[in-house]
Amino acid sequence: MRVLAAMSGGVDSAVAAARAVAAGHEVTGVHLALSRNPQSFRTGARGCCTVEDSRDARRAADVIGIPFYVWDMAERFHADVVDDFVAEYAAGRTPNPCLRCNEKIKFAAVLDKAQALGFDAVCTGHYARIVDGPDGGRELHRALDPAKDQSYVLGVLDARQLAGALFPLGDSLKTDVRAEAERLGLAVADKPDSHDVCFIADGDTRGFLAERLGTAPGKIVDSSGAVVGEHQGAYGYTIGQRKGLRIGDPAGDGRPRYVLEISPVENTVTVGTAEELAVDALDAGHVRWCGPVGRDGFDCLVQLRAHGEPVAASARYDADGGVVMLAFAASVRGIAPGQTAVLYDGSRVIGSATITATRRADAVAGA
Repeated sequence: MRVLAAMSGGVDSAVAAARAVAAGHEVTGVHLALSRNPQSFRTGARGCCTVEDSRDARRAADVIGIPFYVWDMAERFHADVVDDFVAEYAAGRTPNPCLRCNEKIKFAAVLDKAQALGFDAVCTGHYARIVDGPDGGRELHRALDPAKDQSYVLGVLDARQLAGALFPLGDSLKTDVRAEAERLGLAVADKPDSHDVCFIADGDTRGFLAERLGTAPGKIVDSSGAVVGEHQGAYGYTIGQRKGLRIGDPAGDGRPRYVLEISPVENTVTVGTAEELAVDALDAGHVRWCGPVGRDGFDCLVQLRAHGEPVAASARYDADGGVVMLAFAASVRGIAPGQTAVLYDGSRVIGSATITATRRADAVAGA
């Protein structure tokens, strides 16, 4: 096949490109320039799409022996990922920009452009597996290395996008990938993995949002409505948060308090006990199926964070409303609107949906 290898400048995408070549494909490397300031520099494992990353990707392509190009997608990335990230926090929700980037950039804008140029597939360094299903379609499965599995952030891909994707690292351990990079003579063999939000190089999400949304002082209240503190912007909090609340008076029972609710309309942040965080069901929209559309009712495992443990649930799909309703076998804590619920059948990804509302057992029973 003619394969476009997306090369971030890290070890994973470099080895993935090398494996695509070894598999006999005609490979071209491309680095996505996503930052409006491409001259920015990395800080250890922080940062993305910096000038060093571009140079590292080019050097890796030279060692592998493939053509290499840089595609400027900064404006598209800013509109579809960065602006969306800011807007979601302003609305009191907690987004995952990595999922949005995979959906809108790497497997929409890049895949579409690649196919228009005659490429058959886009290859990335994600840790996930694509398996041929019994119906002849392609299925997305968890990676062999559970510590590096990235199927969660790929749960937004639909059947067409899976058909045009290659994940050569899905059956490998990270330690083996680094060892292979060293054998190939790739200078990125020991390069640290990037982490946190790639476009917030210093890791200060609250400061990043404050620069774009300004300060908006408001009240922090407990579940009874009593004022227990003040904040400088409700966007700086997320449900389940414990640290950084800056509450002057301790709770009456001496136990820690957590963010229970964020209301941008009233500009309040509500805090309470860990027990008050527990939810038993949720609704989610923006449904994306990684294959055939889900049945009306089925049991599944649900992962609610990129590195979270899956929990058992029963699912119902309202096709007319485009909403998935999940009821958990046991209560879960710290679930925020805006997060993504990825549904699994064993290791296979069924699909994903964005959480719009959560409910407690008493509310579910009274519904």
